[in-house]
Amino acid sequence: MTARGWFLFSLMGVVWGIPYLMIKVAVDAVSPPVVVFTRCALGAALLLPFALRQGGFGDAIRRHWRPMLAFAVLEIMIPWFTLTDAERQLSSSTAGLLIAGVPIVGVVLARFLGDTEHLGVRRVSGLTLGLAGVAVLTLPHLTGGDARSLAEVLVTVLGYATAPLIAARRLKEVPSLHLTAACLTLAALVYAPAAALTRPAALPSPTVLAALAGLGVICTAVAFVAFLELIKEAGPTRATVITYVNPAVAVAAGALFLDEPLTLPVLAAFALILAGSVLATAAGPRRGTRPVPWSSRQTSRADGRVESP
Repeated sequence: MTARGWFLFSLMGVVWGIPYLMIKVAVDAVSPPVVVFTRCALGAALLLPFALRQGGFGDAIRRHWRPMLAFAVLEIMIPWFTLTDAERQLSSSTAGLLIAGVPIVGVVLARFLGDTEHLGVRRVSGLTLGLAGVAVLTLPHLTGGDARSLAEVLVTVLGYATAPLIAARRLKEVPSLHLTAACLTLAALVYAPAAALTRPAALPSPTVLAALAGLGVICTAVAFVAFLELIKEAGPTRATVITYVNPAVAVAAGALFLDEPLTLPVLAAFALILAGSVLATAAGPRRGTRPVPWSSRQTSRADGRVESP
């Protein structure tokens, strides 16, 4: 990946490493529809004015409304509810481990739909190493959940793995700001009635309000724009590898801010995740290409640019 791609990848690894904790805090006090609505409404309120000011917002919706609707349903409307509802029973570590299966599912779906990205031994090895690192990191902290909650996370994984493929294939021409603002606005409107019916009787605690605000501003508005740019920069399969990094970020935050122990298995898991992420996001050689020997005659006098001999 390019330097810009690595920056976006690192940003997403951090920004989407904290929602599991925030969801867990919020869902203990408010209903899943309220959590999803708040995330979407805050994100839409922040991004929609900029999308309108940028121009072409209505035209983008008219021309691409079908894939935009599919993306909104598969990336936001269904997964955010099922994940939030599942965390009423599952620990955030368990959710993080299960969500880390997104890259593997994404590879399978991409192959089934006709993958346009080259997937060699190096990237397969990276996916396997990363998944192993996540397992080492989170397995000791797993807590059980019922069949429904596990099924809900599976639905979340399928949605998270499919939506980037739609964005990469059908929504390349749509600016990230337009796509994010439109999808969040639609999701907020859809969840508004359910959120109104299940709203809490009293104002939640400051901790819950802070968690909801963080979900809406950081983990939704900022994160979605960066994620869509990452898909354009690195491709859908590489972009989903951030789900390997997310559990590691959660453990690192605990060690830094909560004085949780940083043990040898944790350090080993970090090494596996880092190595796996580098391999899984690496660009392989293009099919049908071969190295071209360098010659001094290939270098022009115009700023050192390379020309064909």
